[in-house]
Amino acid sequence: MADTLEFNEIYQEVKGSMNDGRLRLSRQGVIFKNSKTGKVDNIQASELAEGVWRRVALGHGLKLLTKNGHVYKYDGFRESEFDKLSDFFKAHYRLELAEKDLCVKGWNWGTVRFGGQLLSFDIGEQPVFEIPLSNVSQCTTGKNEVTLEFHQNDDAEVSLMEVRFYVPPTQEDGVDPVEAFAQNVLSKADVIQATGDAICIFRELQCLTPRGRYDIRIYPTFLHLHGKTFDYKIPYTTVLRLFLLPHKDQRQMFFVISLDPPIKQGQTRYHFLILLFSKDEDISLTLNMNEEEVEKRFEGRLTKNMSGSLYEMVSRVMKALVNRKITVPGNFQGHSGAQCITCSYKASSGLLYPLERGFIYVHKPPVHIRFDEISFVNFARGTTTTRSFDFEIETKQGTQYTFSSIEREEYGKLFDFVNAKKLNIKNRGLKEGMKQSYDEYADSDEDQHDAYLERMKEEGKIREENANDSSDGSGEETDESFNPGEEDDDVAEEFDSNASASSSSGDGDSDRDEKKPAKKAKIVKDRKPRKKQLESKKGKDPNAPKRPMSAYMLWLNASREKIKSEHPGISITDLSKKAGELWKAMSKERKEEWDRKAEDARRDYEKAMKEYSVGSKSESSKAERSKKKKKKQEKQVKGKAEKKGAASKSSSSSKSPAKSVSESFKSKEFVSSDESSSGESKKEDSEEEGVASLPPSSEDSASGSD
Repeated sequence: MADTLEFNEIYQEVKGSMNDGRLRLSRQGVIFKNSKTGKVDNIQASELAEGVWRRVALGHGLKLLTKNGHVYKYDGFRESEFDKLSDFFKAHYRLELAEKDLCVKGWNWGTVRFGGQLLSFDIGEQPVFEIPLSNVSQCTTGKNEVTLEFHQNDDAEVSLMEVRFYVPPTQEDGVDPVEAFAQNVLSKADVIQATGDAICIFRELQCLTPRGRYDIRIYPTFLHLHGKTFDYKIPYTTVLRLFLLPHKDQRQMFFVISLDPPIKQGQTRYHFLILLFSKDEDISLTLNMNEEEVEKRFEGRLTKNMSGSLYEMVSRVMKALVNRKITVPGNFQGHSGAQCITCSYKASSGLLYPLERGFIYVHKPPVHIRFDEISFVNFARGTTTTRSFDFEIETKQGTQYTFSSIEREEYGKLFDFVNAKKLNIKNRGLKEGMKQSYDEYADSDEDQHDAYLERMKEEGKIREENANDSSDGSGEETDESFNPGEEDDDVAEEFDSNASASSSSGDGDSDRDEKKPAKKAKIVKDRKPRKKQLESKKGKDPNAPKRPMSAYMLWLNASREKIKSEHPGISITDLSKKAGELWKAMSKERKEEWDRKAEDARRDYEKAMKEYSVGSKSESSKAERSKKKKKKQEKQVKGKAEKKGAASKSSSSSKSPAKSVSESFKSKEFVSSDESSSGESKKEDSEEEGVASLPPSSEDSASGSD
C-alpha cells in the first residue's frame, strides 16, 4: 500500500463556504492546502479521533473529528474512492472509516447534541444538519426559545444569518434547559466581547487601509481598531500573514496584516490592514499584566516593560499574540539599491516587493501573489514610452495582474530575480495559440535562451550611443545660436520677411541696434527652428548603417533553411521554438564562434557609425556656409539697388529744390505706411536735407531774377 494519497479539486467546508484545494494523506497526518489563500491545515495522525464517510451535495465527503473537539469537512470525493481511503485509515491511523448518511425525512423536531465545536441536530441516530459553533456571532434566549446569529459569509451570495430553536420546558434537577442550551453554545461560539482591560494600547496610528487614524487596543484573543467613525474587532484566528516592509525612502516602514475573512466597511472588503510608521518614532510600552503572567503566556517573546521604535513594538506584540512569522523582503535589490520597485497598478502608483515566496504590492489596492499560484510572468514594452516596461503576472486561475511604468533600469534585476525563482517567463507574442504546448514544458523555461532580453540590451546600447551623439550635436548648435559675435545676417536668414529691415538697420544704425532689447527676442525666436532640426535628425535615415545582429540571430539566419528542410511545413512560431531548443543544446565552442562573428559585426557597425556621423556633420556645415554666402550676396545686390534709387532721388530733387524742401518738413501727424526700419528713413532724410542746402545754380538764379 502507498504511504501517501493525494486528491486534487477537493473542497473544504469553512464557515459555510467551500474552498477548493489539494488534500494529502500521509503516515504523519492529513494536510489540506487552500488554493485561494495558500493557508495550510495540518492534522497530526495522533490527533485523529473519528472518520466519517457520507454522501453530500458534491458527491461524497469525509468528516474528521480530532481529540480536542475540532471538526474538518472535505467534499468532492468519488464513491469508488471509499475502499482506498478505508484501507488507508486502517493501516496508518488505526481508525474505522464509518459510513453515516444524513437524514432526509424533512422533520423539524429532534435532538440537539453538542460535540466539540459542533452542534448536531439529529432525528434518531441520523444527523439532519450540523452547525459549527465558531460561526455563531451571538446567542440570545427567550421564553422556551434560543436564537443563534451567524457571521456574514462574504464569499457566498446568500448567507444564513439566524436560526431559532424551540426548547420544551422540563424541570430536571432544577436546571433551566434554555440556559443550559445557551451556555453550551456560548462556551464554543466566536462571540467577541471586550471584557477586561486591554493588554496594551497604541494610540493614533496612521492606517492606509482602511484609511484614517486609529487607536489599536490589543486584547488576548482579538485586535480592536477604534477610529472616529468606524470600529473593527479582528480575531487573531483570521490573521493569515504578517509583513514588515521598508519604504523606498528608507525613512518609513509598512506593517501589513493579511486577513481572511476580511473586515467590512459597508460594501467594501479589506483583505489587508496596512499601517505606516516613521522610523524615528520611539515608544516605551508597559503591558497590563504582571511579570509572571507575561512569562507564562509569551515564554520570553515579550517582557512587561519594552522600549524601541514604534513599528518594532507593534510588530513584536502582534507576532507574539498571533503566533505567526513576520515576512520581510529577501535578497532582492533594485537599481537604486532599494528592496522594492516603483510601479503603477490600475490607476495608482505604489511599490512592488519581490519576496522569497511571492510578490506583494502596496498599497492601493494591496495585492499578494504567491509563487505557487503563478502560471507565468511576462515582460512587456511600456504603452506610452520606451523608458519603462510592464511586468505582467498570470495566475493558474486565469487572473492577470499588470504592474506598469517600471523604469527600464530595473529590468535586469527583476529578470534575474524571476529567473532565480524558476518562474515561467513568456513573451506576449509567443503566448497566443501555444498555451498547451508551453504548459507541457513549464519547468524548462528557466535556462532557455531569452531573445527578448538580448534585444532589449542591444537596443539599450544603441539608444545610449545615439543619445550621446545627439547631445553632442545639440550642444554645438545651441552654442552657435547664442554666439555673441553672430551677425544680423543669420537672424534674417531664419525670418525672410524681415530680411530687408534687418540689413538696412545694420547699415544705418548698427551701434544702437546691438544695445536694443529686441536683440534678445531675435535669439529666442532663433531657437524654434533649431528644435525642428533636432527632431528631424531623430528620424530614420535610410543611408545610416544598419544595427548589428546578436549571435543568436546570426546563427538563426544561417540555420533557418536547414531547420525548414528538416521539418517541412513548420510554422514560424514552431520554428522559433525549435531554434531556441537547438541553441540551448549547442556546445560552448560553437556558441563562441557565433559570439565572435557578432563582435566583429558590432565593431564594423561602430566604425561605420563614426564615419557616418562625421560625414553628415561636414555636409551639414558645407550646406550652411553656402546658404549664408548666397544670402549675403543677395543682400549686397539689394543694397546697391537701394543706393542707385537714392542717387536718382537726389538728381530729381536738384531739379525742383523748392519741392524737396517742402517735402522735408512733414507734419507730426504724418504716419508712414512703409514697414522699413528707422535706419532707412533717417538715411533718406539726411540725404534730402543735404540736397536742399546746396546753393542754387546759375540757371536757377537767372530764372529767379526773371
